[in-house]
Amino acid sequence: MRCVIARFPFDLIKSEVEQSMSGVQPEPVTSGSVVIGPHTYPVKQVGEVITKQDRRDFTEVEVARALTRLGFVCRQAAVPTRSAVPSWAEPA
Repeated sequence: MRCVIARFPFDLIKSEVEQSMSGVQPEPVTSGSVVIGPHTYPVKQVGEVITKQDRRDFTEVEVARALTRLGFVCRQAAVPTRSAVPSWAEPA
């Protein structure tokens, strides 16, 4: 599938993405994530591996859109709920 990430065209194939990520240790997920095989990777980590570009060169949305079109499951970052805020940090 042809897609554009950081203004550069890429021809991505699902099996090639899976092969590129095999053997790559997943980093802790702090934002959007994608499930590839048995692992959950941060979207930016996958984008860096498949495009060979610096993570600052593309957005999470660009990569997640491409991966979703390939058939991978992408998840957005969890938004902290009100209960996640410590009681001492709440406004008076």
